[in-house]
Amino acid sequence: MKIDKNILIMSKFPQRVVEHFDETFNTFKLYEETDKQKYLKEVSPIIDGIAVMGPTVVSAEIISSLPKLKIIGNFGVGFDAIDVKKASDANVMVTNTPDVLNDEVADTAVALTLSVYRQIIEANKFLLNRLWLKSEFPLSRKFSGTKFGILGMGRIGKAIAKRMEAFDCDISYHSRNKKNVKYKYFSSLENLAENVDTLCVITPGGEETKHLVNKSVLEKLGKNGVLINIARGSVVDQKALIEALKAGVISGAGLDVFDNEPNVPNDLIELENVVLLPHVGSATIETRYEMGKMVYDNIVAFFSNKKLLSPVN
Repeated sequence: MKIDKNILIMSKFPQRVVEHFDETFNTFKLYEETDKQKYLKEVSPIIDGIAVMGPTVVSAEIISSLPKLKIIGNFGVGFDAIDVKKASDANVMVTNTPDVLNDEVADTAVALTLSVYRQIIEANKFLLNRLWLKSEFPLSRKFSGTKFGILGMGRIGKAIAKRMEAFDCDISYHSRNKKNVKYKYFSSLENLAENVDTLCVITPGGEETKHLVNKSVLEKLGKNGVLINIARGSVVDQKALIEALKAGVISGAGLDVFDNEPNVPNDLIELENVVLLPHVGSATIETRYEMGKMVYDNIVAFFSNKKLLSPVN
């Protein structure tokens, strides 16, 4: 099947997905270009669709510069790097890739949580540095049976909660609205933080949730509390978090996301009570392919006059 439309691939997708695009459309690969602004200006009059992966920004300015643009296929659940309002105003459809990454992100949340509580990374270093020959590794903390709070009870939040049930955790959550779930609901994030041992962040990014987890929330979480962020770096006040970790306001943190990625501050890297990952929550071969394939399938559906799999606007 060949569709005579011009697709701008802004980010580097899994190779198999790029091959799907190449076989179906006329493709223009912005990520391969050294002078991206010059290339974008050259191809802007002919581009019909965009395939993009966060954190690549699709600004109002970019959308305005593409007169034929009809669809933006976003790789990922979050679409805060895309000016969706401008896209809607310009009659440009935006899609995302929900569901296919739920399991991987939820699994990563579990891994981060256990790594912090059981000090898995430090224990590994202890063995590799042959310190076990001299002494026993210090005792860590039990996780099973603790109180687990979730900020955001969407698809991934529910997948995380399901996994935490296996650890006999007492699960509660906060979101803008009460959900049809069996877990205890807190209308206030501060109240949730005050009543849990672990606060797991899995809410969308963007201005509405910027620094939702602030100094006050961290203080409520308390000196034995653990913060897990598997959502977006912007949701947590990173400066306040670093100060809280240094001062013992909270016990530790497991982070997969940060402000200004991939630039992680040394003040965070040098801490011993954190586990840091390079935004790999959904980063498995299988899931990344499925996410990219969903971007492709949405764009194919649009230009084939079929129903979109996952429209955002």
